[in-house]
Amino acid sequence: MELMIRDGDYVSDEQGGFQRVEGSRELLQRVLWKLSIPRGSFPPLPELGSELYRLGRWKPSQRESIAKQYAVQALADEPELTVTEVRLAQDGGLQVQLEWRGETLTLTMELGG
Repeated sequence: MELMIRDGDYVSDEQGGFQRVEGSRELLQRVLWKLSIPRGSFPPLPELGSELYRLGRWKPSQRESIAKQYAVQALADEPELTVTEVRLAQDGGLQVQLEWRGETLTLTMELGG
């Protein structure tokens, strides 16, 4: 069980502590975190993060398949998790569809820059 994070801050439980998440919500929070961090930006864990920040270097026709490769790479250490689909939205967002323990999960995130 992990502490819940929203907009980069821990979420208060209004009793002096913090809300916690577990199960698929915990997984989605961790996935969002891993996909949002530029790979190699945290020296103690150089494999942490994704290379999604590099998508602009690719031709538009290649970006969706490259985004899926980057997501798979960033999440390779998550047991029981499979990236099944990645879609780029016209507004610059990213939608990642996952399979975890027989459950289909969808994560939507903004891509920086």
